[in-house]
Amino acid sequence: MGGNWVLSTHKLDNPTTSNVAMMFPAILTVVSFFAVVLICAFSSYRRREEDKARPVPTYPIVGSAFFFWKNRGRFSQCFTELLRDAPSNTIKFQRPSGKMAIVTANPANVEHILKTRFEIYPKGDYNRLVMNDLLGDGIFNADGEAWKFQRKVASYEFNTRSLRDFIAETVNGEVVQRLLPLLRKAALQGKSSLDMQDVLKRFAFDNICKVAFGADPACLDISLPQSHFMEAFDTATYLTAERFFTPLPISWKLKRLLNVGSERHLSQAIRSVHLFAEDLMKRRNKELSLSSAAEPEDLLSRFLSLHRSSEGESYGDFVRDIVISFILAGRDTTSAALTWFFWLLSSHPHVEKNIELEVKRVIAARDEISSGFSYEELKEMNYLQASLCESMRLYPPVPSDSKEALQDDVLPDGTIVSKGTRVTYHPYAMGRMESIWGADCLEFKPERWLKKGDNGSLVCVAENAFKYAVFQAGPRICLGKEMAFTQMKCIVASVITEFRLDVDPNLKPKFVSTLTSGMSGGLYVKVVEKTKED
Repeated sequence: MGGNWVLSTHKLDNPTTSNVAMMFPAILTVVSFFAVVLICAFSSYRRREEDKARPVPTYPIVGSAFFFWKNRGRFSQCFTELLRDAPSNTIKFQRPSGKMAIVTANPANVEHILKTRFEIYPKGDYNRLVMNDLLGDGIFNADGEAWKFQRKVASYEFNTRSLRDFIAETVNGEVVQRLLPLLRKAALQGKSSLDMQDVLKRFAFDNICKVAFGADPACLDISLPQSHFMEAFDTATYLTAERFFTPLPISWKLKRLLNVGSERHLSQAIRSVHLFAEDLMKRRNKELSLSSAAEPEDLLSRFLSLHRSSEGESYGDFVRDIVISFILAGRDTTSAALTWFFWLLSSHPHVEKNIELEVKRVIAARDEISSGFSYEELKEMNYLQASLCESMRLYPPVPSDSKEALQDDVLPDGTIVSKGTRVTYHPYAMGRMESIWGADCLEFKPERWLKKGDNGSLVCVAENAFKYAVFQAGPRICLGKEMAFTQMKCIVASVITEFRLDVDPNLKPKFVSTLTSGMSGGLYVKVVEKTKED
């Protein structure tokens, strides 16, 4: 009886043991899966705890697209608010592609990106893809050896004394022969609707064409309609920038593939821009071949000479892309900076008075009467330099700039960067950070840039380039910085001694951003000639 019981028990145990043995791999798989999920969740939690960047609201598939769509039209202001409230002035969000993006207003991070680890933060594939149709392989869109070659050539040319003097001479000519007569005419007619933003764009376009290409489009003649090229260039820069702000990048890529909608307009505008640049190159190259001058003055001629001697070809996409990059840098940035400067000046009369007194002291020190200002005279205008720096702190011509990480990294503030992440530093937001500029960061105060020199006079002292990244910093720092200040100082010094630009005191201008910044709707002023009492 007992034996039978044992036997029967053994017979009943066999199937159960067999079933457990068969199910064991499945059970192990399930347990392993949940273990991996728990480990990943814990790792992700620890990673978020270690990551110092504040995340932006994110949703499945679309990432942070809804959040930025809600804030369309005010990206600069939106980023400023987010960065100001983030503990380390750095935020992180997810793009619709699933990849992460980082935006920072932390000077230590900016130095890390632009200098310390410069080699792993190039412009990147996405930036080049977005801007390639317009800028091609020009210096502002190039990476690697292509960038190094153009940078080396341009750096040498920008540091020659002959070019510096040529720039000062050209700017003075445009001011004396065109800008001042135009303002005198507007003052005489009592016009109250002169758009200074348009005037400054026209001035800058004439000037960059003379300095860089040896051509004179004469756009500053307001009686003439805006050139077809300028309209095409405005369209091309606006629609190219729209690609960056599109929540779902696949949409502009499909439109480009099908050549419809905004991408069709962009293609047409870029074709006009390219034709203008190529025609400019051909005409300048022909003039160069007929000229007996030992050394050409304008930049285009210098590049054409260099390219012809090294490549056996006098023009091509390489030089064309350089032409377009210089137009973008020379026309849009200085005009944007001066538009906001004149608006700020209209509500800060004491700043205007200080600048005027400084300019008059420089003029009084001359040995002989002359029009315009020399390069040396402009360098002496420290209060004016400080005022321009302060204006660009609050309203930078390029409000943000992006790079792409080539490998995993950690920023100085502890923000974790994965390979392929777009990392953006934001000069517009940085100018509004109390942590950088103090409690008065929103005030327009040129005095913050001035220190007493050895002789007791006030001197404009440059800030740390990573704290004030308006002209970039590190190896890619703007080569045209001195040229820009020469042009801006010459315009302001000439205008401010003769005219007052009255602006509607109720104007609340809107800061807009494409590839560069601007003032929505323009800056309309009433030009008034100053009297002795003024």
